[in-house]
Amino acid sequence: QVQLVESGGGLVQAGGSLRLSCAASGRTFSSYAMGWFRQAPGKEREFVAAISWSGGSTYYADSVKGRFTISRDNAKNTVYLQMNNLKAEGTAVYYCAAGIDGRIRATMIWEFGPWGEGGQVTVSS
Repeated sequence: QVQLVESGGGLVQAGGSLRLSCAASGRTFSSYAMGWFRQAPGKEREFVAAISWSGGSTYYADSVKGRFTISRDNAKNTVYLQMNNLKAEGTAVYYCAAGIDGRIRATMIWEFGPWGEGGQVTVSS
């Protein structure tokens, strides 16, 4: 079973940047897609970004396209989410998750598991 630990969250002003990291252990990291999701208070968990096992394909929610970048370092078993030009609506708990199998494209919640515990990102306006 894979274990995922997120880091890098915090408080930032609107327009600022943060980089989230997710370190994985316990499974062959390079064989699975990885994704980032977020859940704002009172809302359902939503897809943010995903990356294929090789890093060759990336996918983004329309709301973050052009501002967020997902990347991975398979040698370090880590996936990153660089978030630029953050907006107040980006305030949420951000979760990383591993793909359930080796599919290249995975963007739906049911295509991921297990999940990290999440990290809070707060964007002040």
